[in-house]
Amino acid sequence: MSTVTGPQIDGVELDDDDDGPWWKDREVMIPVFSGVAFLAGLICEWSDAETAAMVLFWAGLLLGASTFVPGALRRLFAQGKPGIGLLMTISAAGAVVLGYVEEAAALAFLYSIAEAIEDKAMDRARSGLRALLKLVPETAFIRRDGGTVEIPASELQIGDLLVVRPGERVATDGLVREGRSSLDTSAVTGESIPVDVDPGDNVPAGSINAAGALTIEATAAGTDNSLTTIVELVEQAQSEKGERARLADRIARPLVPGVLILAALVAVIGSLFGDPELWITRALVVLVAASPCALAISVPLTVVAGVGSASRFGVVIKSGAAFERFGNIRHLAVDKTGTLTRNQPAVTQVITTGGATRDDVLAWAAALEQHSTHPLAAAITVAAPDATSAKDVSETAGHGITGDLHGAAVTVGSPRWLSAGILAADVETLESEGMTVVVVHRDGEVRGAIGVRDELRPEVPEVIRTLSQQGIRVTMLTGDNARTARAIAAQAGIEDIRAELRPEDKAAAVSELTRTRPTAMIGDGINDAPALAASDIGIAMGAAGSDAAVESADIAFTGHDLRLIPQALEHARRGGAIINQNIVLSLLIIAALLPLAITGVLGLAAVVLVHEIAEVIVILNGLRAARTRRPGSVTHAPAGGQPTS
Repeated sequence: MSTVTGPQIDGVELDDDDDGPWWKDREVMIPVFSGVAFLAGLICEWSDAETAAMVLFWAGLLLGASTFVPGALRRLFAQGKPGIGLLMTISAAGAVVLGYVEEAAALAFLYSIAEAIEDKAMDRARSGLRALLKLVPETAFIRRDGGTVEIPASELQIGDLLVVRPGERVATDGLVREGRSSLDTSAVTGESIPVDVDPGDNVPAGSINAAGALTIEATAAGTDNSLTTIVELVEQAQSEKGERARLADRIARPLVPGVLILAALVAVIGSLFGDPELWITRALVVLVAASPCALAISVPLTVVAGVGSASRFGVVIKSGAAFERFGNIRHLAVDKTGTLTRNQPAVTQVITTGGATRDDVLAWAAALEQHSTHPLAAAITVAAPDATSAKDVSETAGHGITGDLHGAAVTVGSPRWLSAGILAADVETLESEGMTVVVVHRDGEVRGAIGVRDELRPEVPEVIRTLSQQGIRVTMLTGDNARTARAIAAQAGIEDIRAELRPEDKAAAVSELTRTRPTAMIGDGINDAPALAASDIGIAMGAAGSDAAVESADIAFTGHDLRLIPQALEHARRGGAIINQNIVLSLLIIAALLPLAITGVLGLAAVVLVHEIAEVIVILNGLRAARTRRPGSVTHAPAGGQPTS
């Protein structure tokens, strides 16, 4: 387990030589040398050293062309697909045939340097994805044969006992067996507040142990844990393009042969009515002017930049198509349990009668519930951890549990099974507030009632207000009873409630919503998987949660902070706007250059310069999609006010 030291990004340790110095990068240096040779040739030409200038122009041409000509020819002959590089190759070759070696060298240099900038830009956009890969240490310390040994993290198996000291990262998912500490999970989940852990608590791979030493039992192998799942999703996102990226490809595909035909027509028709050399030259200029370089580069670059940067604040987008659709979402369907709520039922209220105190009622109930596996039992025993264990305990499924406590007969159960007596009105009030109530009897008399509820996540009302201000409508879907659903929805500020739904009912409800507005569904359980698949965009709450939910979703949140929703929506909308800008700009460049090239207003060198400068502009514009706010600066919307940061 390696201690976290050295340079970091978002708390993630990076190697000093992560990418290596730029002057050792062959992809950068070849275009640089091409440019140096071209500029040196210009200087020699201005100094009347014609021979030296020609040699330098040829050197610049060959260096620059070596970066794109082989690939263009391979694509043409192996796949039968004329690409953008082929246009550049034909243009450069034609310029040489006509004696314009200087212009050909300029073309080769500018195109090669633009390609190099694109590659480096894509690398930068993926920096957040590379950072994810560094969240798992290379080695881990485990207990073995009575001692502690260091092994590669990839060899960890389920059941291994990891020893994690302060300042070290957890190498795989696990369960705390010994020790107490706080974990910094910000790099994994995007949640900035450290999480306190005790024996029995789950810990995710990649989190940092901030305080005391921990012994953690591995619940996942070193190569198959929640973090590797996230990384796989991100890698999938890198390899896929969005709908607009495919649109850009569709535009570029007919444009290449179309430009070749246009250039041929310019050359043939112009030669019939004028100087053949002049019109062949203009045809070559047309080839360069109509090359869709900027269009082909701008959209996938923006998508990769947006997807990569989203991963840095805890949002894993599985494809570029999902990134683009997400920005168009206008309705959000939300699962209740585990999404709006903590999925950790807790005692929220205790009512007593007959002289019993709150502690008495909890202790009597916990004495019996220690013997039960019901989810409500865990909440009650947590509320009274020091309770004495009862004897002769028997449980009736769906009703309650009875036992003997110091000679007294104690019964705990549902108000549908046990009479609430004089507490009936209070029990009804608790249930109307969304609580599940158990009644406590002692020696046949009602002595108290305990209200248990899965509490709403504290950030939910703020998130619902912010979504409303963003123009997003919210619908709550739940399999819970209508009364509990209404109580939770009232706290959250949600007006559209659909309760008592089975998984297929949730899917049908989402399908209905998608017919009227682009709709996203967010959930975390297996029962949410059909609805996630039915939505325009499925969002899995917690990438370490249900495998079915994660697989069915288009987007996964690595944490459970719902404030990621408005932040992610804003991020996707901004990325979509940048994509639109780049498409329009790219097409305008082609539309403007074509008539200027055909009429001879711009020569070959001028067109090459304008076109490649435009490429740099759309690349830099696309990189803006990689800019994000820190998770702690999510847009907050106070009641009745505007969002603030």
